Amino acid sequence: MTIASMNFGAPITVPPGSQIAIKNDDSAEHSVTSDTAGKFDVDVEGKGQGTLTAPTDPGEYAFHCTYHPSMHGTLTVK
Repeated sequence: MTIASMNFGAPITVPPGSQIAIKNDDSAEHSVTSDTAGKFDVDVEGKGQGTLTAPTDPGEYAFHCTYHPSMHGTLTVK
C-alpha cells in the first residue's frame, strides 16, 4: 500500500493474516486505522514505511487516517 498526495489509493485485497507493507510518500505522518476498533492501527511517519497485519477473518474493512479525517480506504480480506 502506498500513501501519496493525502490518499490511500485503490482498495486492496489480501489473504487473511498477511503482512502488508505500507509506504508513505507524503511528508506528513499518517495512520492506517480500522473503522472497527481493534482490528488494526499503524502509524507511518512522513516519508517512512510500516507494516500492517491483515485481520484473519474474511471481509471488507474500512479504514481511515486519524490525523487527516478526510482520508479513507478499504481493505478486503479473502
